[in-house]
Amino acid sequence: MNMQTNKTNDMQLPDLSHSMGEHLGIRFTEMKEGYVKAVMPIDERTCQPFGILNGGASLALAETVAGHGSVPLCAENQMPCGIQVSANHVSMVPAGSQVEATGTLIHRGRTTHIWNIDITTPEGKLVSTARIINQIVKKRS
Repeated sequence: MNMQTNKTNDMQLPDLSHSMGEHLGIRFTEMKEGYVKAVMPIDERTCQPFGILNGGASLALAETVAGHGSVPLCAENQMPCGIQVSANHVSMVPAGSQVEATGTLIHRGRTTHIWNIDITTPEGKLVSTARIINQIVKKRS
């Protein structure tokens, strides 16, 4: 996972070049140990044919936020791999806006990290809430 040169609270913001996150328009806005924020537009890349945010796009946003939140918590020879995603979608959002994902680390173990990700509208209305478990594994050569 690449990191940008932009810094917030002494942590680099992830660079999503050449990834699903870039394709979906995800952009990280804040990052500190155990806390991450990112935004994603609601447009033709992230909508259902009915013109509302696709639940799969919300899950991709949540997993991207949790994964990149775990990266700076790993040793140099380690990386996070999402092994479980559970989410509830509680409201619809029409195309033409964006959503914000706020990730909070709930558990930092030696081999797993558990994240809670709340996805909200710009007005603060809850859209989806997700729980992500990342397994911490050795990087592959």
